Amino acid sequence: MEKIKLNENVLVSPIVQGLWRLTDWNWTIAETVEFIEQCIALGVTTFDTAEIYGNYACEERVGEVLRAAPHLRDRIEIVAKTGINMMSDKRAYTIGHYDTRKHKVVKSCQDSIRKMNCDYLDVFLIHREDPLIDHRELGKTLDELVDAGWVKAVGVSNFDPMKFDALQSHMKHKLITNQIECSPICFEHFNNGNMDYLQKMNVRPMIWSPLAGGRLFTSNEEKNMKARKKIDEIARRHGVESESIVFAWLLYHPVKAIPISGSGKIRRLQHALAGLTIALTHEEWYEIYTASGQQRLR
Repeated sequence: MEKIKLNENVLVSPIVQGLWRLTDWNWTIAETVEFIEQCIALGVTTFDTAEIYGNYACEERVGEVLRAAPHLRDRIEIVAKTGINMMSDKRAYTIGHYDTRKHKVVKSCQDSIRKMNCDYLDVFLIHREDPLIDHRELGKTLDELVDAGWVKAVGVSNFDPMKFDALQSHMKHKLITNQIECSPICFEHFNNGNMDYLQKMNVRPMIWSPLAGGRLFTSNEEKNMKARKKIDEIARRHGVESESIVFAWLLYHPVKAIPISGSGKIRRLQHALAGLTIALTHEEWYEIYTASGQQRLR
């Protein structure tokens, strides 16, 4: 499977495997190694995690895996995130908050590398828009992490176009992605201009929660039921799984998104990969775009 070039130093797979729920899957280290090897065999070599995932335990689990199977490090790309301080029994915060100050970002980066036993991070993201963000300081800090070799590339997550632009304006290295939420029931980044801005900047977003955390196929909320009915109808036309149609819908857009599959089941990852080969029609894309009733064409 051909990889996607995000910059001169980073190639990623066209579908990313998310590890947000890794600690919930209750796997042994051997089972986790087997899962990663199955992903690699399918052509999925990029894995997404974050400092706070699994109540701050996900990165440690990844580290256990890479200590048990060090050969995996050269075969995969690791995406990590920082910037959220979450209330936890492992952290003595008085309130959940964001922190993108230099000492926090540098320490988190170095801690992630240590915990994951991975020598460097392929991509390091700022997890959320911080109301107290100092774009000059953060931009310089991210540049320094790249220059020092701690990370191959940097980016952001959940940034609107203005905040992305403000941060990029104080950097010499390019922000190579914006990890954003998008699905047939979530249109925030269509409506805030991000899909257009990212095309302008030639930045390929990573898409989290493409199935709306599973609600797209399980919730009885009206918008979900409407979208699901249309997706199921189109899936029957193509003779494929409904999940695959959602990934095909995301991949059809000219922003050239890179979706994240968050399931621990290999068959679900296979459904996501099937979206790479499904040829939706232009009209079918719009059928899904308007199905939930949230988006109307003028």
